[in-house]
Amino acid sequence: MSTTASPRAAAGPLLLTQKRIWIIFSALIAGMLLSSLDQTIVSTAMPTIVGKLGGVEHQAWITTAYLLATTIVMPIYGKFGDLLGRRNLFLTAIALFTLASVGCALATDFWGFVIFRAIQGLGGGGLMILSQAIIADIVPAKDRGKYMGPLGAVFGLSAVAGPLLGGFFVDHLTWEWAFYINIPIGIAAFAIAWFTLTLPNKKADKRIDILGVVLLSAATTCLIFFTDFGGKKDEGWDSPLTWAFGAGMVLSAAAFVMVERRAEDPIIPLSLFRNRIFVNATAIGFTLGLGMFSAIAFVPTFLQMSSGTSAAESGLLMLPMMAGLMGTSIYSGIRISKTGKYKMFPILGAALTMAAMLWMTTLAASTPIWVICLQLFIFGAGLGLIMQVVVLVVQNSVPADQIGTATSTNNYFREVGAAMGVAVFGAIFTNRLSESLTSAFTGAGASADQAAQSTSTLDPQALSQLPEQLRDAIVNAYAESLAPVFWYLIPFIAAALVLAITLKQIPLSDTAGMVARGEAVGGEEAERLAAGLPGPAPVAAGADKAPEAGAADSVKDDDGELVFQRN
Repeated sequence: MSTTASPRAAAGPLLLTQKRIWIIFSALIAGMLLSSLDQTIVSTAMPTIVGKLGGVEHQAWITTAYLLATTIVMPIYGKFGDLLGRRNLFLTAIALFTLASVGCALATDFWGFVIFRAIQGLGGGGLMILSQAIIADIVPAKDRGKYMGPLGAVFGLSAVAGPLLGGFFVDHLTWEWAFYINIPIGIAAFAIAWFTLTLPNKKADKRIDILGVVLLSAATTCLIFFTDFGGKKDEGWDSPLTWAFGAGMVLSAAAFVMVERRAEDPIIPLSLFRNRIFVNATAIGFTLGLGMFSAIAFVPTFLQMSSGTSAAESGLLMLPMMAGLMGTSIYSGIRISKTGKYKMFPILGAALTMAAMLWMTTLAASTPIWVICLQLFIFGAGLGLIMQVVVLVVQNSVPADQIGTATSTNNYFREVGAAMGVAVFGAIFTNRLSESLTSAFTGAGASADQAAQSTSTLDPQALSQLPEQLRDAIVNAYAESLAPVFWYLIPFIAAALVLAITLKQIPLSDTAGMVARGEAVGGEEAERLAAGLPGPAPVAAGADKAPEAGAADSVKDDDGELVFQRN
């Protein structure tokens, strides 16, 4: 082990009674509500924000900046959580996210807003990773399905309240309220976590891999800028700046691998990549991220501008996707808990997602709303069968002392895929859109400068005030710019399907991470000790002791091949 327990932990293991698990879980729900509600509110308000701040042609940067920041900090939160404990890191993530929300609301120009949105991502990445790792710490893999219901309720609440709040803010107040709302929610989440998140702290007794953190961050940044500048009209793939970032990516990645091989306690242990199940599940997340986030990021904008709906209405039109995602996520979790089998769900999920995306290539301004809702429902149902299942598979395939690191590494590669997808396919969309909008304005008699100015400040309110002929031309521009982009995403979803088919099945552990590491007592023994009842008689030194279920020395897949040694 690379850590030592704090004095509090040394006084005795934590009793993971059912009551304590739900108390800790309440803190995680508060943090997830803060992050998920922000995402749905901002997605709904996005067209208004970029229009007011004069950044329509650069709107992909808002999503890219958040994803880039989130991606960079994921391995840091995961590894530091394993080393130092997760409580203080979780509180830090909430505070950072809330303070950055204030900065977003006070931003007076587009690029200042992008910077604060990136800082928000530094907190958002921690909320996501630490929540998943803490759940694995306190709940055995075989029982996690029953906790997907409350999590689904959080995302469902966000899916309903977010669009309504986002639409209300931009239609009746100002877009800044999309971020002011995070202040009371963030304070409440911090207070709940402060009083209920009772987890042990630790102290690292090995050197922290600072150089690995720096090189990984540099490689990630260069990768995102390489793909983003390559997709831009004013730079492109023949630009020296684009390839400078490409060279920086290769050099940073190569240096990172060399450093990790020699590091005393690497930020991402290279041994993880000898675990076939981990590699397979992580590759599914990467390819899914490429296709999934690109679609989610720009569909609300498409709905507002090409369907002529208000901000609130366009956000509510995303409800079918969330309903599909929640339904299949809860169902798959319950079935996995009952059967112990997970392989079929990513296969079915990838197939549904690909079918929905094929259908979405037919989107047009004339597409009926009910058709769009059905497409989004199928899309969400596919995602719900994959996202949480892949995380569960990864956590179940590694030793207990690597839960945070494995969780963050899996999410890291998914977010790298997402950031690449949003950067590349977002650039394709915005380049097409910029050209089409400029043509629409010049066709209506505007000069080139006037067309460029009108394009950069176009928002739903401005659109509604334009002449009908020009408004129709703009609506068609949005539809014709986004729908073809889905064709570029389909091959990546197909790759995810192939990877899901080859995913190995191993037994689900019935021991929580903290119990396996000796930091807590769980199950019936915890309930007895909490009630003051005597526990089982101690086993004499050297006496034979039957191993706990799920705590075997080794884990094998469905072909009988060794996956990893638990001890």
